[in-house]
Amino acid sequence: METTKPFEISKALIWDAWVRVKANKGAAGVDGETIEQFEVNLQGNLYKLWNRLSSGSYFPPAVRTVAIPKKDGGERKLGIPTVTDRIAQMVVKLVFEPLVEPYFHEDSYGYRPNKSAHQALDVTRKRCWRNDWVLEFDIRGLFDNIDHQLLMKAVKKHTDNRWLILYIERWLTAPIDENGASINRVRGLPQGGVISPVLSNLFMHYVYDSWMERTFPRIPFCRYADDGLAHCRSESEAISVKVALAERLAVCGLEMHPEKTKIVYCKDDDRKGCYPITSFDFLGYTFRPRRSKNRYGKFFINFTPAMSAKAGKAIRQEIRGWNLPVRSDKSLMDLSRMFSSVIQGWINYYGRFYRSAMYPTLRHINRKLCLWATRKFKKLRHHKRRAEHRLGEIALLSPNLFPHWRIGLRSSVG
Repeated sequence: METTKPFEISKALIWDAWVRVKANKGAAGVDGETIEQFEVNLQGNLYKLWNRLSSGSYFPPAVRTVAIPKKDGGERKLGIPTVTDRIAQMVVKLVFEPLVEPYFHEDSYGYRPNKSAHQALDVTRKRCWRNDWVLEFDIRGLFDNIDHQLLMKAVKKHTDNRWLILYIERWLTAPIDENGASINRVRGLPQGGVISPVLSNLFMHYVYDSWMERTFPRIPFCRYADDGLAHCRSESEAISVKVALAERLAVCGLEMHPEKTKIVYCKDDDRKGCYPITSFDFLGYTFRPRRSKNRYGKFFINFTPAMSAKAGKAIRQEIRGWNLPVRSDKSLMDLSRMFSSVIQGWINYYGRFYRSAMYPTLRHINRKLCLWATRKFKKLRHHKRRAEHRLGEIALLSPNLFPHWRIGLRSSVG
């Protein structure tokens, strides 16, 4: 006797979702099961998930929440679904994302395929050159305050697939597990869920992106998740956008962050007005007037981005967390293997624009390596200057040992 499932979900789709979840790694959820433990009975676990998804009997478990510190103080609650739930969310994402992605605005850059933070920074830099004013805004607790009814209205606008709608609704109302206590959720999305970035982008597309196109069609804007910018020609225009946007967010159940929202004057050699705010932070970079050199070798003041002070502080804190001075049991090659990929990641991201701004932070690594050398070698003990010279000699002979040595930062002072 043949049996049919209410929903047609291919096993190949389940497998594709598993491969992507495994590649992303991630911690265990509320059930404590890791990816390695899930893989022990991989075929049985995937079949069980396919059977439940196809029959409509899959109900998401509670999402474990972990508080992680923010760079500017405070905490952000990160939701960690179980491995099984991450695979289920990936299944829905693989089907749902292609349905909504073509409708998203070209200046929405957060958590989208073929979009990056560097693209957002580059377009922002060029627009700051052409427009005198910037409205920088931030939404207070976007992921915690998304209205479920408005979100589902947007979802149903793009699909009538019954199982997509069913499981998205179930994930919206899945409980949160905080220190063993289960809390029902009536608003928001778990920040850390596989499907959450797509849903939050869909929500913000209608709350902000398409609204800006209708209301202020001549004003270019850029958005990365809950951080956004609007480039205005005058201060009065920026004030008008700010007032209208605050009203728009309130209608949609959101609030503009009062401290992180500001109107900025893009001051440079050609714009010499005197205003109190002439800088803003966006995606780990600070945009402000800086001394630059043109192609003819002449210096001028340019409004351009460079690594922010907050980002530099966060990197130095992480470097201190490596405890390099007390790792005298490790060789220089060991330290290179342990930390080179992280250093290269910093250079790749923060070295894209005005790279010299990150040099003092990278030299902090050399200072810690000097302290390591004074403990590692008896001849260098209590001789920091001698240790610095010795490391400089090694850097000249083996510049590829550390990524920042390859770009010429082989001294802790120069």
